Amino acid sequence: MKTSIITGGNRGIGFGISSKLIDDGWHVAICATREEHECGGAIEQLRERAGDAKRVIYQQMDVSDVCSRDVALSNIMKVFGKVNLLVNNAGVAPLKRHDILEMTTESYERVMRINLEGPFFLTQSVAREMVKTRQTSDEPMSIVNISSISATVVSTMRGEYCMSKAGVSMATQLWAARLAPEKIQVYEVRPGIIESDMTAAVKEKYDTLIKNGLIPQMRWGTPEDVGKAVAMLARNELQYSTGQVITVAGGQTIQTL
Repeated sequence: MKTSIITGGNRGIGFGISSKLIDDGWHVAICATREEHECGGAIEQLRERAGDAKRVIYQQMDVSDVCSRDVALSNIMKVFGKVNLLVNNAGVAPLKRHDILEMTTESYERVMRINLEGPFFLTQSVAREMVKTRQTSDEPMSIVNISSISATVVSTMRGEYCMSKAGVSMATQLWAARLAPEKIQVYEVRPGIIESDMTAAVKEKYDTLIKNGLIPQMRWGTPEDVGKAVAMLARNELQYSTGQVITVAGGQTIQTL
């Protein structure tokens, strides 16, 4: 039985990831801040896709809260008994886009707690469980961090988001180095402009930019695009590439003259 945890797996990019993992035969634990009945039927859709309701469990969790993380992981371990894959996907944008000259400490701290601190310490807890399992099992185990091209592409109207994703990139390197001796792979996936609820408010802006050549492949990315990349990594197809970055951005980061 292949078991996985996907934070924020109930919508947007996370839903795309959950769907592809289910298609590949994974048991998935979806973690999100809402109660299950507030997820708009997403969990039921995933259970129907799986064809076996037991393959999909839902656990309410606030990734920025240590007690919530501990309770969620404990409950998941009681059901699955192990974790083969952790996908750190949950994240937020600033509530308001402000020039970095106007950024508030409240906005900075909120984004960092959810996007960087929470995933780092969730990884720590899950990695400890993986190391225990590794003592008696040779099953593939991996961790995938969903960051963003904003880890390296500057946006001065949402600096806290960019810094949080740059931190996720360094966390990937740290965990990859630390867990390599344990035969646990760690990867980073960097989505570009993905069509989701997070980007809905700026759709018109990016429609125009894409039409004018911002992205070489001339289209929005989709949650399915990201899901396919994560599923490939989860299949252990890049087992000699720990710590590496997979960019899913339609060629947007290509430098041209």
